[in-house]
Amino acid sequence: MIWVIGIIGFLSGFALGQTLLIRWLRDKSRAELLHNKKLHYTYGLMNWGFAIIGCVSAIWLYKNYF
Repeated sequence: MIWVIGIIGFLSGFALGQTLLIRWLRDKSRAELLHNKKLHYTYGLMNWGFAIIGCVSAIWLYKNYF
Protein backbone atom coordinates (compact mmCIF):
# COMPACT_ATOMS: atom_id res chain seq x y z
CA MET A 1 0.00 0.00 0.00
CA ILE A 2 2.92 2.31 0.68
CA TRP A 3 3.82 2.12 -3.02
CA VAL A 4 0.39 3.36 -4.03
CA ILE A 5 0.57 6.24 -1.56
CA GLY A 6 4.07 7.12 -2.80
CA ILE A 7 2.99 7.12 -6.44
CA ILE A 8 -0.07 9.24 -5.68
CA GLY A 9 2.07 11.71 -3.73
CA PHE A 10 4.66 11.81 -6.53
CA LEU A 11 2.03 12.51 -9.18
CA SER A 12 0.36 15.13 -6.99
CA GLY A 13 3.68 16.88 -6.38
CA PHE A 14 4.49 16.77 -10.07
CA ALA A 15 1.09 18.26 -10.93
CA LEU A 16 1.60 21.00 -8.34
CA GLY A 17 5.01 21.77 -9.85
CA GLN A 18 3.54 21.98 -13.35
CA THR A 19 0.80 24.32 -12.12
CA LEU A 20 3.35 26.61 -10.48
CA LEU A 21 5.56 26.57 -13.58
CA ILE A 22 2.66 27.68 -15.75
CA ARG A 23 2.24 30.73 -13.49
CA TRP A 24 5.98 31.49 -13.11
CA LEU A 25 6.86 31.14 -16.81
CA ARG A 26 3.79 32.92 -18.15
CA ASP A 27 5.76 36.05 -19.17
CA LYS A 28 8.53 34.20 -21.04
CA SER A 29 8.44 34.10 -24.84
CA ARG A 30 8.14 30.82 -26.69
CA ALA A 31 11.61 31.21 -28.20
CA GLU A 32 13.14 31.84 -24.79
CA LEU A 33 11.42 28.79 -23.33
CA LEU A 34 12.68 26.59 -26.15
CA HIS A 35 16.28 27.81 -26.38
CA ASN A 36 17.33 28.98 -22.92
CA LYS A 37 18.97 25.91 -21.33
CA LYS A 38 19.33 27.65 -17.97
CA LEU A 39 15.53 27.75 -17.71
CA HIS A 40 15.35 24.04 -18.57
CA TYR A 41 17.66 23.00 -15.76
CA THR A 42 16.46 25.47 -13.13
CA TYR A 43 12.74 24.97 -13.52
CA GLY A 44 12.97 21.32 -14.58
CA LEU A 45 14.85 20.35 -11.45
CA MET A 46 12.47 22.44 -9.38
CA ASN A 47 9.52 20.48 -10.74
CA TRP A 48 11.17 17.13 -9.97
CA GLY A 49 11.90 18.47 -6.49
CA PHE A 50 8.21 19.18 -5.96
CA ALA A 51 7.43 15.64 -7.10
CA ILE A 52 9.91 14.09 -4.67
CA ILE A 53 8.71 16.29 -1.80
CA GLY A 54 5.12 15.28 -2.60
CA CYS A 55 6.08 11.60 -2.52
CA VAL A 56 7.96 11.83 0.76
CA SER A 57 5.20 13.93 2.33
CA ALA A 58 2.47 11.50 1.32
CA ILE A 59 4.42 8.54 2.72
CA TRP A 60 5.12 10.40 5.96
CA LEU A 61 1.44 11.33 6.34
CA TYR A 62 0.39 7.75 5.65
CA LYS A 63 2.82 6.27 8.18
CA ASN A 64 1.92 8.75 10.92
CA TYR A 65 -1.85 8.95 10.53
CA PHE A 66 -3.00 5.59 9.12
